[in-house]
Amino acid sequence: MRQVVAEWVLMHEISFSMVEDEGFNRMMRCAQPLWERISRFKVKKDCVTIYNNEKAKLKRLLDATSKMSLTTDLWKSKNQKMEYMVITIHFIDSNWKLQKRVLSFVHVPPPRRGIDICNAIYNCLMGWGVEHKIMSISMDNASANDVAMHHLKRNFSRTRKLLCGGKIFHVRCCAHILNLMVQDGLGQIKEVIQNVRESVIYINASDARLIDFSKIVKTLSLPTRKFILDCKTRWNSTYQMLSAAVVLKNAFLMYSDMDDHFNTCPTQEEWEKVELVCEILGGFNRTTNLISGSDYPTANLFLPEIYGIKIILDRQVSDDRAFVRDMILKMKLKFDKYWGDCNMLMSIASVLDPRWKMRAIEFSFPKIYTNNEATQNIAKVRSILVEIYAKYESMQSEIIDEANFSTVNPSEGASSSNVPSSSLNSTALGFHEICEYVRTVETIPPPKS
Repeated sequence: MRQVVAEWVLMHEISFSMVEDEGFNRMMRCAQPLWERISRFKVKKDCVTIYNNEKAKLKRLLDATSKMSLTTDLWKSKNQKMEYMVITIHFIDSNWKLQKRVLSFVHVPPPRRGIDICNAIYNCLMGWGVEHKIMSISMDNASANDVAMHHLKRNFSRTRKLLCGGKIFHVRCCAHILNLMVQDGLGQIKEVIQNVRESVIYINASDARLIDFSKIVKTLSLPTRKFILDCKTRWNSTYQMLSAAVVLKNAFLMYSDMDDHFNTCPTQEEWEKVELVCEILGGFNRTTNLISGSDYPTANLFLPEIYGIKIILDRQVSDDRAFVRDMILKMKLKFDKYWGDCNMLMSIASVLDPRWKMRAIEFSFPKIYTNNEATQNIAKVRSILVEIYAKYESMQSEIIDEANFSTVNPSEGASSSNVPSSSLNSTALGFHEICEYVRTVETIPPPKS
């Protein structure tokens, strides 16, 4: 029973002293007459025991895994006023299931230099004994992270040879790149966005205003929508705020005529800009939601999605409206900056998708890069694929020699049912165009390798 109480405390982040509360103990005695009061010190000890047991189980699981990938993210605790870095490990278990585990929350005090981030990550990995199993690390595109990756490559190279010479070791976070792109674009209408934000805050600040606004919504037969206030650093939350507010634009305009103090309501022209922006960013929002999934593999989805973004940018860059052109040009500059160099891991994952193989990059690269760059990048991807295959072939040969057993047919571990329905039924531009291209060139089933 004590263990269940400790699990309850951990699950709901309840204070240890709660178990000494009279109301809690009365409830427990009603449910279990033999219940005996326990102290907060015993509950704390039980929680530590549970933590150590779970840590030991995770250690055994990691020991049985040969290759892993790592992601990091920095965040700030407002209550403690401290900044942390969360370190998360990703791997495929023996049942071919994608697994994700948080290894640690590391306190990284300001100014968060690259060498400090490097040391925090490497010490954490050494503590778990997995520093020799890391294939790649995904990080945000901050300059300190670039410095950290430089030091990490050097540290890892001291004990082992990095796969493909480290070409796929550093992975730039696609979701973060999209965030940077869209934030640059939204900067062109930041005054309009601020007006929408202030309007939402103004209506939400008073129950009386909410009641009056709801009456207007009902009078105009508009759909009832809950107001969304965005997080300024996350563009997709800004998109959600704008898309929810623009549906009620006529209600905002009518309310502004009734309330003389409501002076932040966007004009009709500004609402039209918001509509256009929401229309453009809809594809970006869908891409962010898809590639941010954690319950299914996403790397094979990156290239079609990024190519779809490229299509949207190319279509809008010559728009008749000046503010749209300015917004798209800003976003294209950021796109070219981060995808000017070929993202090898993203490309390899696309090739390993059995629906496309090499056809995905053969189709999309000439449209993303110049002809010469596309040819060179396709050759680089093919060369790295051969190198990775040779590495795994040698590893498999060693396993067979040592254990003297045959390998499992890879087709047994892969099933189309594991692919998320969102990708199977995708209407993304990039996905659709690549599939159409593959259907036209793959008229004869390719022979098995």
